[in-house]
Amino acid sequence: MKYLCLVYLDQEHWNACPDHLCGQYAQELVDKGKLLHGEPLHDISTATTVRVRNGQVSITDGPFAETKELLAGFYLIDAKDLNEALRIAEGIPPAKHGTIEVRPVRELDMSGA
Repeated sequence: MKYLCLVYLDQEHWNACPDHLCGQYAQELVDKGKLLHGEPLHDISTATTVRVRNGQVSITDGPFAETKELLAGFYLIDAKDLNEALRIAEGIPPAKHGTIEVRPVRELDMSGA
């Protein structure tokens, strides 16, 4: 089953985890056949939010919500169950500085298309 591990960090810890540590862990997951994809994100100063309400488009600089921790990157993994996904998430290096949100990925229901 696919799980998305969303990495959240506050601005103080945005660069606290060196890229090479994340890269090493990602390579370990690749070698085990567990990492499907993963990428870090640029900091929030580069974010743009798009909303469409009642046919009107609103474009705003910055992230969607004002929160202390912001989305910093993601790991798309393949795990046999939630327990394995949580064990993988524990090893993601930025977990020591922020939060890892683990969510199962669902397939789109295309039966009504």
